[in-house]
This record gives sequence, structure tokens and C-alpha cells, in this order.
Amino acid sequence: MMLFEPLALRSLTLRNRIAVSPMTQYSGEDGCAVPWHAMHVGSMAVSGAGLVIMEATAVEAMGRTTAGCLGLYSDANEAAMTRLVSGIRSYSPTPLGIQLVHAGRRGSVRKPWDADTVKLPLDEGGWSLCGPTAEPYRGDVHRPAPLDGAGIARVLAAFAAAARADRSGFDLLELHGAHGYLMHAFTSPISNTRTDGYGGSQARRMRFPLEVAQVVRAAWPAGKPLGVRLPGSDFIEGGLTVEDAVALGQELKGLGVDYLVPSIGLLDSKFRAPKVTPGYMVPFAERIRTEVGLPVIATGMILKPEQADAFLTEGRADMVAIGRAFLNDPRWAWHAATALGADVDVPRQYQRVRPEETALAARHAAPSKATAD
Repeated sequence: MMLFEPLALRSLTLRNRIAVSPMTQYSGEDGCAVPWHAMHVGSMAVSGAGLVIMEATAVEAMGRTTAGCLGLYSDANEAAMTRLVSGIRSYSPTPLGIQLVHAGRRGSVRKPWDADTVKLPLDEGGWSLCGPTAEPYRGDVHRPAPLDGAGIARVLAAFAAAARADRSGFDLLELHGAHGYLMHAFTSPISNTRTDGYGGSQARRMRFPLEVAQVVRAAWPAGKPLGVRLPGSDFIEGGLTVEDAVALGQELKGLGVDYLVPSIGLLDSKFRAPKVTPGYMVPFAERIRTEVGLPVIATGMILKPEQADAFLTEGRADMVAIGRAFLNDPRWAWHAATALGADVDVPRQYQRVRPEETALAARHAAPSKATAD
């Protein structure tokens, strides 16, 4: 059983191999965390998971996806994030990570529940976008402005500055280089048709995400882990494949990146998702883990403890990141420990409902065969 074994990443040792995935809440105000985030992240911090990663957080205001997305580009953003982390630290020792992102051409859209139209117009609080080219993410959103040399330098500086997350108390930092966001848009030949030093060959298309990783690694404390979520496949003809992911992963490894999280698709409207089944993205994790030689976190509808543990014991991944299942059951890790016969930390306020006691109570409450008949 590996799900409840510790994992060391630089100077950080995780007590188990369960991570709570970054899950955007669309509830920020001017990029600042609000009480909803304290409730949401706080609940996950007492879940028994070994790591909780904060939602995708923009490195500049125009790098947000929606007006409700979090940012770490202002002193106000930093102060709000520091209050959030400090509050959680007062009752939970669970390591906290943060995922940094620039939405690029996927920005200035409405929140999911405000879906009359996708695009957030400029006269309703929307903003201008940037990307590798002027090609939009899809037909009903803003057209981005291609980043020139000065624009690229500005974004790189914004990523480096967002390493201020260290001052807020985060233990781990992850870069979001997938899902059609700016780093991904530069990496893929579908979205990057530039002919300068940032486009054309695979090496030139990888240049921008590698420069992001390089400046962030230099700004982020040496003892703290840095990870990258990268595209395992575009699932578009002529787009990125797992071979490209391996090549990018090998370069990231050389820059001091400590782990990788393969994801798929969402580059633009041509994406056609594969059949979504439990663990459907694990084959990408396995391939990248084997060929790059870095720890890999597997994602993708991982729902059951036995399945999660099997992925680890079979050597297909080093950790699992779980999102929707934790939203549905914030005590997923407790129940996983009971199912697998492991121990998990429980806050002293909840000691009377430790996982094993909950399971015992459930067995006692179950009707006997005679009663059921």
C-alpha cells in the first residue's frame, strides 16, 4: 500500500500521496481571496490529504480567466492570501501549494454560472488579452494581441514576482502550463504559428514555458518544490502528443522542476475529448514518469481509494491529485484510510469521529440479515 506512504520533494515531506487538486472557485474580488476561500481551502486542509494546492492564481490582472479568479499581482492580493494561509496554519499543518497561471487568450470570460454569453465585454469589466498570435481561443471570445519582446519580458517578470507566494507561507508552487493557457498556447503548433524565436520548431515553441520555469525557479526558495502541469496531448490532429510532453518534461527537469502533472486538451474549440473513465489520464503520467525520471502526479477522475493505490503500487505515478471527489466528499482521505487499513491525521476537534470509529458505527448501524428479511 503506497497511498499513505510519505513522499519527499526537496525539503518538503508529504505525509501521504493524496493531493487536493487546484479547483477554481470564481469567487475572488479584484484578485483577492475572500471568506469563501477560507472555508473551501480550510475544509480541504483538514481532509487528511497530504497536500492541498490552491486554485489557479493569475500573475497579472489580464492573466485571469474570469473577474472572479484569484491573483497574486498586487499587495492587496498578497495580504489577502497571507491572511488565508495564516488562518489555516492556526489549525492545520497540511502543506499548502499554489498554482500560478496566465490565462492568455482564454481570459476575460464570464463566470460559469453567468453563461448568457461567454465573452466578458470590455464595457462590462472585461480586459484585453494576449497570446502567441492574434488567433482567438474560440470564435465567441476576445481576439488576443500577439506578445512582442517587451510583452514577453513583462509576463516573465510577472511570473517571477508572483513567487511572492513564499511570503504568504506557501510550501509548494506549481505552474499551469496546460488547458490552453498562455504557456500551453506557446507550446502547441496549433496555437503558435509564430516565425520568430518563440515559434516554429519544437525547441522554439518550448522556449517561453521554459523561460517561465527558469525565472520562477530562480525566484522561488531553493528548498521548496516547483512543479509544472503540462499538456500530455492536445487531442487535435497535428497538435501536441505525449512525445512532446516527454521532451518538455526533460527540459523542465534540467531547470530544477521537481514534479510534473500531465493533463490533456482544452487548447481550443477543435479539442475532442477522449472517453472519460476513471484514471483516463494515468497512461500519460506513466509514460512521462518512465521517460523523464521525475515524480509525477496523476489526475483524471480518480475516484476510489483502491484504484488510486493501485496506480502508485504499479509504478504508474508517485501521487494522485483528486478534485471533484473531494468536493463531493471532503473526508475522502479519511474513508480511503479506513478502506486500506491506514492511519490518517484527524483534527482534535473531530477525534470523536475518527475514520475507524465511523466505519465501526456504520457496521453497527447496518441491519442484520434477519432484520432485513
